[in-house]
Amino acid sequence: MDEYVKLARQTIETYIRENRIITLPDDVPSEMKERRAGAFVSIHKGGSLRGCIGTILATTDCIGEEIIRNAISASTKDPRFPAVTEEELSALDISVDVLGEPEEISSPDELDVKKYGVIVTKGYRRGLLLPDLEGVDTVEDQIAISKYKAGIGQDEEVSLQRFEVIRHH
Repeated sequence: MDEYVKLARQTIETYIRENRIITLPDDVPSEMKERRAGAFVSIHKGGSLRGCIGTILATTDCIGEEIIRNAISASTKDPRFPAVTEEELSALDISVDVLGEPEEISSPDELDVKKYGVIVTKGYRRGLLLPDLEGVDTVEDQIAISKYKAGIGQDEEVSLQRFEVIRHH
C-alpha cells in the first residue's frame, strides 16, 4: 500500500475506532516529515464520494501532519456527509493528493482538466477542484463546479489559479 494512503487509513481507522489522533510514525518516508505542502484526503465508498477535505497550502509542519489532520476532517467533518462509522472502514477507498504551489493564470486556456486542478476566487469566496476527476471532462465543467462550491454565480468573473498534484492511491 502507498505510504501516503497507509498513513491516511491508519489515521482514520484509529480516530473512528479509538477517538484518538495518531502521532506521525517514525518510519514514514522522509519527504512526509521534511516537506510542507497542501494535501487533500479523498474517501470513496462503492465508487461514490464519501468525504474530501484538504488544504491548498501547508498549515502544519510537514506533509505527514497535513495528511493526519485532513484524514480526520475528511472522515468526520465534511459537511456533505455524516461521519464515517466503524462498520464502513473496510469498504473505504482512500486517496491522497499532495498539491504543488498554485500559480496565477490569465485564461481558462491555460488549464487542462487531466493535469491541473483549479482554484477560483471572487473576493473572499474561493473554490477548488482537484484535477483528473471522473465525470469532469472539460475546463468549463471544472470552473463551473469550483464556482458552485464557492457560492460564486456562474456569470461572475473570477481570478484563476492552477496547480498540479501528486496523487497517491
